[in-house]
Amino acid sequence: MNEPIYVTRPFLPPLEEFLPYLRQIWDSRRLTNNGPFHGQLEGALRAYLGVPQLALFTNATIGLVTALQALRISGEVITTPYSFVATAHALVWNNIEPVFVDIDPGTCNLDSACIEAAITPRTTAILPVHCYGNPCDVAGIQRIADTYGLKVIYDAAHAFGVRYKGESLLLHGDLSVVSFHATKVFNTFEGGAIVCPDSKTKQRIDYLKNFGFADEITVMAPGINGKMNEFQSALGLLQLDYINKAISLRKKIEMHYRKSLAGIDGIALLEPTADTDGNSAYFPIFIGNNYPLNRDRLYERLRAAGVYARRYFYPLISDMPMYRGLASATPKNLPHAREASERVLCLPIYPDLSEEEQNFIIDQLLNI
Repeated sequence: MNEPIYVTRPFLPPLEEFLPYLRQIWDSRRLTNNGPFHGQLEGALRAYLGVPQLALFTNATIGLVTALQALRISGEVITTPYSFVATAHALVWNNIEPVFVDIDPGTCNLDSACIEAAITPRTTAILPVHCYGNPCDVAGIQRIADTYGLKVIYDAAHAFGVRYKGESLLLHGDLSVVSFHATKVFNTFEGGAIVCPDSKTKQRIDYLKNFGFADEITVMAPGINGKMNEFQSALGLLQLDYINKAISLRKKIEMHYRKSLAGIDGIALLEPTADTDGNSAYFPIFIGNNYPLNRDRLYERLRAAGVYARRYFYPLISDMPMYRGLASATPKNLPHAREASERVLCLPIYPDLSEEEQNFIIDQLLNI
């Protein structure tokens, strides 16, 4: 291929459709601080996602930090080592110790069967990740949380629009944090949101994301600046007009990958989760010992061909210098996470990936 093919590329609507939004922002001089587009996008997303309350953020990392603040989480939090670093970083920024637990190799999500053994008197919450948009064992995790009096905050960065057993996956847990980064299914350049159960919780979150201000002179809490601006909000409103088409195109690309790679010796795929209407956010493959190349050699081969696949997630968070000294980060504690990290390769998937480009990628995998 003449042009590089990246693992993802942001979906952008036609520029001419964005210009009227820009004109309204320009004319109003209302650039941020909960302007009209911000309010419209919150309402539109509540309706689209089927959630009771939602607070927009400038990015999902600030959303995670704020979600932990909103529920007053402290001590230790059980989480996964197989994720983007923001999951654990948000804990450390709140002076919370991450406690890493292994993943289920069938889903790459936190293994609910391993959680109870990691609970100590200092444990206050569980922070699972819906990895690649695949639902965690939400029922099993909630049972454990209820038994031990723990909060559950889902890092749902990958899970925009995912429905599980007929309802939004974002309804599970005490809070869910979703990402609108440019690499995600739905984007606002940067951005994110906290999905919450009621207006009281949303009010506290809204205070925290705006320095704690209740009005011009009243500060309710030591908040942060996490507000989404009007440019981001306007893009989000326009994106919603196209989101169903974008997800449909992603699903078509996923099915073509599955059909083309099924049964190939040395390439394993994650099976779709039952009762789930997913969003095809990522397409991970796992390279086995009987494939002609190991994962890293395949990665370099693809790069040399102009295909910029990514090793999501490698290295493990628990292997990074700031975390590897934790007792829970010991390699023998995380065998499935380590194996997935050493074998995974996410292939390009985005709405305007052409059939020609996809077939070129597939040929690179089959013709070794």
